[in-house]
Amino acid sequence: MLQPASALDTNLAKRHSDAMDSSALDDAPFTIAEQVGPLVRRVLCRNPSAFTFTGTQSYIVGDASDVAVIDPGPDEPEHLDALVAAIGDARLTAICCTHTHRDHSPAAAPLAERTGAKIIGCAPFSLNDDGPRSDAAFDPTYKPAEIMEDGDVVSGDGWTLTAIYTPGHTSNHLCYALAETGALFTGDHVMGWSTTVVSPPDGDMTQYMASLKKLYDREDSVYFSAHGPVIKKPRQLVRGMIGHRRQRETQILKMLEKDVGRISEMVPQMYKGVDQRLWPAAERSVLAHLIDLQRKGKVSCEGDDWSATT
Repeated sequence: MLQPASALDTNLAKRHSDAMDSSALDDAPFTIAEQVGPLVRRVLCRNPSAFTFTGTQSYIVGDASDVAVIDPGPDEPEHLDALVAAIGDARLTAICCTHTHRDHSPAAAPLAERTGAKIIGCAPFSLNDDGPRSDAAFDPTYKPAEIMEDGDVVSGDGWTLTAIYTPGHTSNHLCYALAETGALFTGDHVMGWSTTVVSPPDGDMTQYMASLKKLYDREDSVYFSAHGPVIKKPRQLVRGMIGHRRQRETQILKMLEKDVGRISEMVPQMYKGVDQRLWPAAERSVLAHLIDLQRKGKVSCEGDDWSATT
């Protein structure tokens, strides 16, 4: 049974509140390489915020002569030093980014310079758009040596990573599957602490829903996301998120039936239990839903006013 949107909202709102508690942040394991699974260590960057939870989690994959880093994070000296220390005497084979928001990819270039590793993974961001953004801005410095597409593989001593193309949160988003353990590194596509912001024009709800379905059809055993806790029941969470998005769509259509046609009027009613600091992000996701519904022929728009088609 699909998880009700209200239940998912309550759970995620609590996680958000807990993360913003100063004592919780005091206990956060910043800069420490934690073993979170076979072949996987996690290093937490000290960049907590309403959009990053306790911070960006970079992952080091492999425990032998060579390793890979997934999502090196922002260009923060403390975090870079922690990654280099955790890599130790191993050779860094690849620096892989899931996407190019500023909390994920800016450390790729300085890490490559310090280690001689190659930056590979998602494509650079290319949308020529100056519109409003609701989460971290895109990183204009990201320049990969190789761009991975769906199904492409990078491997090292005892580990194999396969790129899974998952557009929606951004048009260039990739997840990475670790063949040896069944783990999936999900970036911002699926997180255990919050639903993902989908912000048009680059964020696309139609693509996001298709990408969720793509992951649901897989058999991954555990998810490691860029923010939040390890996801130990991934298909259950993805099922709940698909249901959550469908119920958001139903909420929007009911709003339009009541002649509530402006996004600024919808969000306070739809997101009553969510921190108001996140309402601007919620407005972007509501817009993404409306664009998706417009493609389906269910709504129309005139200026800032949306209405259901009859």
